Amino acid sequence: MQAYIIVFLGAGIGGALRHGINLGCARYCGTAFPYGTLTVNVVGSFLMGAIAGWLAFKAGEGWSQHMRLFLTTGMLGGFTTFSAFSLDALLIWERGEMGLAFGYVAASVVLSIAGLAAGLALVRTLAA
Repeated sequence: MQAYIIVFLGAGIGGALRHGINLGCARYCGTAFPYGTLTVNVVGSFLMGAIAGWLAFKAGEGWSQHMRLFLTTGMLGGFTTFSAFSLDALLIWERGEMGLAFGYVAASVVLSIAGLAAGLALVRTLAA
């Protein structure tokens, strides 16, 4: 149960940070392009890479599992799930499974957009 609370707290912080970046980008860059989402995805992916690398190369040996959960699943998960997607895709690529990595990326993008479209269609149908 403690791990769930740690992830919950981290996700709340990450979500609040994402909201702040989205508002700031809308104010300073306008709303014609999703600069906030792009910024969050790139920054979140960079941070996920930095943390995963830090932990993988033993520099983070003193980090507890709770700290790892708080930062990665919690904060970065609340900030952007794109960072987890990016890490998964790169790990598959680094295992030498390029075709599987491309398939995962393509399936994730296409099926996620299709899922969003299906959800919108369902609600539009029910609301009509």
